[in-house]
Amino acid sequence: MARKCIMNFGPSLAPLLQVAWRGIVEVDASFQAPLISVEDYKTTCNSATWEAVMHYAKNLRKHKTKIAFFSSTPQGGGVALMRHALVRFSRALGVDLRWYVPKPHPGVFRITKNIHNTLQGVSEDGKYISADEKNAIVDWITDNGKRYWFSNDGPLCRPDKGGADIIIIDDPQMPCLIPQIKKLTPSRPVFYRSHIQIRTDLIKVAGSPQADIWDFLWQNIKQADLFISHPIPSFVPHNVPREKVLYMPATTDWLDGLNKPMEIWDTGYYGHLYNVKCRSERMTELQWPRRRYIIQVSRFDPAKGLPTVVDAYACFREQLEKHGGVAIPQLVICGNASVDDPDGIAIYDQVMTQLETKYPHIMGDVSVMRLDPCDQLLNCLMANAHVVLQLSTYEGFEVKVSEALHAGRPVIATYAGGIPLQIKDKIDGFLVEPGDWKAVAGHLMELFTDLKLHDRMSQAAKTGVSDEVSTVGNALSWYYLAMKWAQKGPKLELLGNQQWVNDMARSEAGQPYTEGENRLPRSFTQL
Repeated sequence: MARKCIMNFGPSLAPLLQVAWRGIVEVDASFQAPLISVEDYKTTCNSATWEAVMHYAKNLRKHKTKIAFFSSTPQGGGVALMRHALVRFSRALGVDLRWYVPKPHPGVFRITKNIHNTLQGVSEDGKYISADEKNAIVDWITDNGKRYWFSNDGPLCRPDKGGADIIIIDDPQMPCLIPQIKKLTPSRPVFYRSHIQIRTDLIKVAGSPQADIWDFLWQNIKQADLFISHPIPSFVPHNVPREKVLYMPATTDWLDGLNKPMEIWDTGYYGHLYNVKCRSERMTELQWPRRRYIIQVSRFDPAKGLPTVVDAYACFREQLEKHGGVAIPQLVICGNASVDDPDGIAIYDQVMTQLETKYPHIMGDVSVMRLDPCDQLLNCLMANAHVVLQLSTYEGFEVKVSEALHAGRPVIATYAGGIPLQIKDKIDGFLVEPGDWKAVAGHLMELFTDLKLHDRMSQAAKTGVSDEVSTVGNALSWYYLAMKWAQKGPKLELLGNQQWVNDMARSEAGQPYTEGENRLPRSFTQL
């Protein structure tokens, strides 16, 4: 199931992903080469989740409800992965759900990444987003809106002229669309979906870079009807009215190349492909299956905790050598680059400098690679690791954790963002404080010297993942919101108030959660 890795803003040879007229993202070769069926998706969730999503899909088809998503890039990063899957699934169900991106602007992407880093609190101290930089973003999005989206038959024109009935704006690159939409159609529902950890503690500090950029964004976001956040209350700034707040986790697709089961031949092929890429860059090659390995799959981003990964591995090696009797595993640090993320090269260089200056003696066992988009390659690397790490210092949700658990891999991760909602500490993995490389090293010792513990955690991981983090679970939440707001039915006033969308959707469809069903904890007090 090769998917969505080729972008096309011009001629191309049979791409699986195309960005067509008006910036609409079309998957599966403009929907001419469908890769999955509705029946395929039915196998990825339990019957209650499936019945609920079919209930809302039927309603949306009946009323011909049109849903439009807007985000900054068609490839790279978790938002794009979710939207690819949601478009594909909706197309199979006959739900009119479409996804639009602006024409790319590399100069602006540096600014948007600076905003992202500022909101997460990982930017340079005292670094502000200038007025000119803010205006550049507004001009970029406004220009795309006028050219492609607000014009006749565009997705943001009036619904009676062919525009969408429900509009969702993803993340802080595009909120300036919200007041423009509301000016044209005040009653049309617009939702803002926040996918990142926002340092609300820093936003409260008057005059801080975080407060400054949030004030700029909030002038637009406050006109949205709902503020939909990852399910961590501290991610929602203090001035967002709680009656507008809903919770929804990040999700992944169990049928795509990142997660599907792979045959031995496929594993061998993609393992070889990884080593060919390593050889071309004179990087350490992976020696699996002769040697076990540890992996962290993530973007090369200042919030992903990559220095902690290196420190933990070095400490673990030292302990293992003293212990004796267990072969030294390798370490793999890899991830795809994102179209709108210019930090990747700098963070990659930072990791290599750390290895060269602090740990030159272990470089022969560490493989660090920035990879071109290839889902099956990441799948192969993740599914065959002995242990998966996710040592972020700040995080939104990081669904790579759920993907690793789904593959039956024990995960050592940090108490950052939504990660603790996905891991059952000491059952399918271990949770540590961000930056605590000594604790990580200790847990690696446990998982490499106690194979019974590893097997027990692997089984718990494989069987404990919730439908909420799947494409079907994601579609269920969005379909429910679209139905409620497009039709302005009863109980609309109950939306918001920091509820979980998935709970509301399941209950109203007559499929409430039952005791024993896999479900994410509804608060950190349940952890």
